[in-house]
Amino acid sequence: MTMDKEKMLTTLVDAYRRRFGCAPESVARIGAGGSNRKYFRLSSAAGSAIASIGTVRTENKAFLYMSRHLAAQGLNVPAIYYASRDGMCYLQQDLGDVSLAQALAADVVAGRYSAASKALLADVVSTLPDIQYKGARGMDWSVCYPSECFDERMVAWDLSYFKYCFLKLTDFEIDEEALQDDFDSLAKRLLAVPCDCFMYRDFQSRNVMLLDGVPWFIDYQGARRGPAHYDLVSFLWQARMGYPAALKDKLTDVYLDALQAYKDVDRQAFKEELRHFALFRTLQVLGAYGYRGLHEGKGHFLQSIPAALNNLKLLATGLKGDYPYIFKMARALAADASLMDVPQMSEDVLTVEVCSFSFKKGLPKDYSGNGGGYVFDCRGLNNPGRYARYNHSTGLDADVIEFIETDGGAAEYLAQIYPMADKHVAHYIERGFTHLMFSFGCTGGQHRSVYCAHTLAAHLAEQFPEIKVVERHLRVPAIKGGQA
Repeated sequence: MTMDKEKMLTTLVDAYRRRFGCAPESVARIGAGGSNRKYFRLSSAAGSAIASIGTVRTENKAFLYMSRHLAAQGLNVPAIYYASRDGMCYLQQDLGDVSLAQALAADVVAGRYSAASKALLADVVSTLPDIQYKGARGMDWSVCYPSECFDERMVAWDLSYFKYCFLKLTDFEIDEEALQDDFDSLAKRLLAVPCDCFMYRDFQSRNVMLLDGVPWFIDYQGARRGPAHYDLVSFLWQARMGYPAALKDKLTDVYLDALQAYKDVDRQAFKEELRHFALFRTLQVLGAYGYRGLHEGKGHFLQSIPAALNNLKLLATGLKGDYPYIFKMARALAADASLMDVPQMSEDVLTVEVCSFSFKKGLPKDYSGNGGGYVFDCRGLNNPGRYARYNHSTGLDADVIEFIETDGGAAEYLAQIYPMADKHVAHYIERGFTHLMFSFGCTGGQHRSVYCAHTLAAHLAEQFPEIKVVERHLRVPAIKGGQA
């Protein structure tokens, strides 16, 4: 932390003392998700508050204004206890640690939502029109960051975000003109819808906090004037929540019932428009996942890509007559194993990834975002790939295994690796770490590296039954994403 940020934190500690009548007993850093802002929980027996340090003054100004404005409308947003004169740091109400996403985590894993969870979702969705239309009353749109409304420029920015921060980072070959034709058609449809409400911009389950079971709302600093549809699709099509189609339909009806308090709605027309907004939002979200995940290497965002691509494929299939190139692109991306076979890391036990790859194609991606691990070069072993009879076999096939174990020199090679790997895994377990990666490369990524990766994975699974071992073979399509 820079000296300026240290001074800001000191200022916020002083603000806490004035608010609660005592100094905080603890100052704990808390996560900021994909944001560059820094958050700290200041707490004592007198109470707790969240110290926030921003990086963009205009963004902070927007958040502070909107917090006060929405609170004045009777909406559940955090109270602002203190803000510095320059707006770069502020002290806000602590809404606890339980987000809607966390409350529903067990249902997400199970793939089905309980009656209680559905009721909670309906409660949140039915509150959205209040935020959108009460929030619009008397709103000074000039404070919005980075723009005042959902307009042609914003649509172009978000589509470009997808193109350059996601699509260009994949192996997909782009037909620039065909893609732009579909982008133009999509923009025309979206911009035909009236912008008459407070558009939250990032209305999703991670930004809904549950305080004593009641929903409260955070992270609306990107809000602007816009169409009602955008926030609803942001919530319902959130990739990792995996809401079933029937539940999305039910929650859409809950939302439209609540919306009637503010405007008359042609329900059929609204639902048709909603599909186009869902497609647009999914493209925008993939841009964020690409930038934060593929570019910055942050594991949470990488692990969200498969679900988002499944959403994209589903939505594009339903709209293929409107956007034929996006449909073609979505099918190709959803069939790309390098994007879809992202191992889901456990937060409770150590996940050990063991990968094989071709040096010609580059190192495997680290989907955890942690970096580190081991890379072993198998090109010193005798190569079955030099013999035509092994062209259609892999390091998992009996004929290649026999060659490598008899003539390849693998036993001696792996005997040097096992002690190192065992010691490192044991150390990671002891320290409570959650991810470790071993990668084996050879020329083609088909024979020697596959054999060594598979053999080490089996060894570690046997030696450490308490860990999760994930085996990935990047150049062997039939076994990509397999698990030991």
